[in-house]
Amino acid sequence: MFQNQDARWWEGGKKVDSGAEFAPRKLQTQLDKLTRRAAGRRSRTVTDRKRGRYVRAVPAGENLSDIAFDATLRAAAPHQRERKGKTKMAYALKKSDLQRKIRVKKAANLILFVVDASWSMAVSERMTATKGAIMSLLTDAYQRRDRVGLVVFQKDRASLILQPTNSVTLAKHALADIPVGGKTPLSAGLLLAYETIKRETQLHPDVMPMLILLTDGAGNVSMSNLSPQEESHRIAEQIKAEDIRTVTINMEHIAFDQGLATKLAERMGGPCYTLSQLRADTLLDTVRKEMDKM
Repeated sequence: MFQNQDARWWEGGKKVDSGAEFAPRKLQTQLDKLTRRAAGRRSRTVTDRKRGRYVRAVPAGENLSDIAFDATLRAAAPHQRERKGKTKMAYALKKSDLQRKIRVKKAANLILFVVDASWSMAVSERMTATKGAIMSLLTDAYQRRDRVGLVVFQKDRASLILQPTNSVTLAKHALADIPVGGKTPLSAGLLLAYETIKRETQLHPDVMPMLILLTDGAGNVSMSNLSPQEESHRIAEQIKAEDIRTVTINMEHIAFDQGLATKLAERMGGPCYTLSQLRADTLLDTVRKEMDKM
């Protein structure tokens, strides 16, 4: 892990400090507006499991797994007079009366940052601003008790330098020790991010993941005999197939941008923003808006 090594762990490595942080406002998503009615550490989300707080009922249809008896009796009540002469039952029910429970339970968001730290991505000044923006997002996530992870790729490998956690202290330490330079193993970074999210969703089935990718999209190292671009696009399509929410931040300078980050974002099914569109203090609001769409 990078934080256990000197920042110059390979020839040409250069440590870059974080830019200025800023105080985030409280994150309010559409999910909060629909389901959050009291203070709580985490988001509340609808669950198909027979656990969680029963909040309302809907017609059961063919799904008879979690019947709401109170709502079913209320649905049948207006029809009792007309059914009275057709049955000896004290209270006549039909399948069309059946209502099933809608439950909500607390679930954490998982925000996984995937950072291209190769020299092709940015000079030191841009990485400094990027670190400041990431740190602000980390702080916002901590206030919500969301889980946050950090994947970095550069030279010939990708590393999970911060396992998903809600510790802002660990996040700051991991973020501070990212060196800049080397080649761009983009596909390795995407694959590690995908595997990390899959593992987290298996351990925590109700977690709501979001992948935030910061790159110029110009991969130049492959893990197979495919070209770097084709390999990264295939993994991006796999991420999209799993319905993982993504936001791509194009870190290429506008004068040299070839649209590679935009094409990659399209393969992942998420939006792409550029540094010319975003400042560090607007990145937080941009990501919030994307979370509002979930």
